Amino acid sequence: MARRVLIITPTYNERENLETFLSLVFGVAPSVDVLVVDDNSPDGTGALADEIAAKDPRVKVMHRPGKMGLGTAYLAGFRRALEDHYDVVFEMDTDLSHDPKYIPDFLRAIDEGADLVIGSRNIPGGGVEGWGVGRHFLSKGGSLYSRTILGLSVHDLTSGFKAFTRRGLEAIELDRVQSNGYSFQIELTFRVLRKGLRVKEVPIVFVDRRAGQSKMSRKIFAEAIGMVWKLRADAILGRL
Repeated sequence: MARRVLIITPTYNERENLETFLSLVFGVAPSVDVLVVDDNSPDGTGALADEIAAKDPRVKVMHRPGKMGLGTAYLAGFRRALEDHYDVVFEMDTDLSHDPKYIPDFLRAIDEGADLVIGSRNIPGGGVEGWGVGRHFLSKGGSLYSRTILGLSVHDLTSGFKAFTRRGLEAIELDRVQSNGYSFQIELTFRVLRKGLRVKEVPIVFVDRRAGQSKMSRKIFAEAIGMVWKLRADAILGRL
């Protein structure tokens, strides 16, 4: 049987980017499906997604009543992916900062035995375009801080460009995930590693969003500081 691949992309005011994102994805991976998880975007992203889905069966849409956070959007998408028996599930931003050209690299890493593939900005060949000094500090500092506290060797713990096998997703135990903001990506990777599964980083160049506004904030970053310590404590106490 052919491998079934689902790309989950949460949206909030991404109307400007959605059609381009889907075109680029299907240009490199025509057989994948895409699930748009829209949080009732005021700019009509959800309505546009419905229009596209009516013409293209590869596009699925999940509507949520309002802005509920990136983590909960992915968890809802993950549950749908497991229910619908997908074999590989991606996380990707709609804002074009995650270039679809890397999708084949992720799938090759999974073919080689990885259960979680991380698009890494912090290994040779990876990088970032379009960020100022402050954003670089938040990202690299947050990843280094988390690596140190949790004792992990993964170089880019805060990357949101990921691919999981079904086994990798099931290992996370979705109902036990505690994070919703910046620490969400850290927690997912930590949980997969705690189950002894293989994690591989592949280099990506992250390009800052071309349209719309970033949803990153210092408040979201600060929230992650405490969550990392909670994850460590839960792991030591066997509660993870």
